[in-house]
Amino acid sequence: MAAYTCNKCGMSVGSMTCGHCGKELIHDTITTGSGAEVAVSRCPDGHGKVKSPMCCGNDMTCEIGQGS
Repeated sequence: MAAYTCNKCGMSVGSMTCGHCGKELIHDTITTGSGAEVAVSRCPDGHGKVKSPMCCGNDMTCEIGQGS
């Protein structure tokens, strides 16, 4: 399970699932047109992706490696 954690306050977010197929989202990253790397959670079946959660005004981090 991907767990996102706030480096400032320690808040954490557990599993998130795809509303289409119900599968757990996988931690991944994308690179924007300007070259910035952004953390996302994506559906393993390709139904889409969402930006990583934010807390205390910053992206939360995930210790699990990219994809699976």
